Amino acid sequence: MQEFQGKVAVITGAASGIGLEMARLAASLGMRLALADIQQGALATVVDEFEGQGVRAFGLRTDVSRSADIQALADATLARFGQVDLLINNAGVGAGGLLWENSEQDWDWVLGVNLRSVIHGVRIFTPLMLEHAARDPAYRGHIVNTASMSGLINAPAMGVYNVSKSAVVALSETLYHDLSLVTEQVHCSVLCPYFVPTAFSDSARNRPEALASQTPLTRSQLVAQANSVKAVSSARISAAQIAELTFAALREERFYVYSHPQALAPVRERYEAILEQRNPGDPFAGKPDVRARLIADLRG
Repeated sequence: MQEFQGKVAVITGAASGIGLEMARLAASLGMRLALADIQQGALATVVDEFEGQGVRAFGLRTDVSRSADIQALADATLARFGQVDLLINNAGVGAGGLLWENSEQDWDWVLGVNLRSVIHGVRIFTPLMLEHAARDPAYRGHIVNTASMSGLINAPAMGVYNVSKSAVVALSETLYHDLSLVTEQVHCSVLCPYFVPTAFSDSARNRPEALASQTPLTRSQLVAQANSVKAVSSARISAAQIAELTFAALREERFYVYSHPQALAPVRERYEAILEQRNPGDPFAGKPDVRARLIADLRG
């Protein structure tokens, strides 16, 4: 995707963090914006920001886990702008703890936002983009699905999150192959950021009451939460830099987008273990002090 002026970007999770910076960069390139987020107030503020700059934008409160809400977003985008050129399935939440301690509500919430939202986005928007391509040989479209480095490696005490993001990577790779069978005009990428200084570690603030856990947080969940806050707050690569990296990948039609290439060593080690049929390696092999501290925290 080389041309952005006048094109239409649909972005979920657009009221904060990476989604907001994606929207800001898209706006600076002359794109029109369809923005979705579950935070109504924050979304309205963001839309006001863009309208004050003369950017054509609208916001729609969206529970991305619900297919009806994603369908409403698609309908509103077509009604307002008549087309979709770029879809960024970005909304995401986090949860941790020992795998067996995650409640059914934890699984429903995290998989709903992190995975089902991408499923809904791909299922609903891809046919629209293919219709655009069929009508216009010059049309170029792109889909970006936000996964995580946790979609490529499986750190302990992050099971529900790891599962959701691994599924997004698998979905995206399959989408890449499926699109290649039917068109040269629509492409896709998967974004795998590492820790970024956003409000991600506080994503439970938007958790629906219907999916609230019925039991107090366990020791492992408290430990995972504290570690997430520490990692996110100390991150050095900004959400704005993530947006720049993503749009560079769009221009190059590059599928994998990494924020921290230096963090890929554990990915290589994981796949080597798979090929050699070795047991999963120690994710803290290079940081034994981190492993010792985690064990101490979990065992009390």
